[in-house]
Amino acid sequence: MVRRPVAWVTAIVLFVEAVGIALVNWFLGVVVDRQDMSLAGLDSDVMSTSSKVAGLVFGLYFALCGLVALRVALRDRAPAGLGRILLLSAAVVHGLLGAFTVGLVGWGAFAFMMVVLGLIVLVFMAYDRPEAAVSDAKPDGDGGPTNGDGKGDNGNEGAPVAPPAPSTP
Repeated sequence: MVRRPVAWVTAIVLFVEAVGIALVNWFLGVVVDRQDMSLAGLDSDVMSTSSKVAGLVFGLYFALCGLVALRVALRDRAPAGLGRILLLSAAVVHGLLGAFTVGLVGWGAFAFMMVVLGLIVLVFMAYDRPEAAVSDAKPDGDGGPTNGDGKGDNGNEGAPVAPPAPSTP
């Protein structure tokens, strides 16, 4: 019931984050290029280019993770294979980014990273139970407890279990 909306929200947040990461790194690359300063002897053109490339790579990575979450929302099935690995790695990346951003940027950025981490984990938890196990489970004939062989506790197939007789003092 809540699985699809969580996957949709996760996909949207990952797409927004992909664009945001790419734009922030691009902006940092432009700032470094315009200041024409070096850091520990590094060329400013190299730092500018590497910031822009890193922004594009991380943006594409988060966009790909967003596509996996979107596919989960559209198909209403758990991610499998490479998609599962991508979402798991995105969860780890958000945990690490949250740890780094709390010291560098502040608690607001940390809270955002933890919300995204929580959404990704919630996608995995919402799709935790395999659908086949739920649909294949069928109750026994009397609806009472069974001992594993399809028969009731009293050994009779489909026969109702009689309540215990009241004891007289």
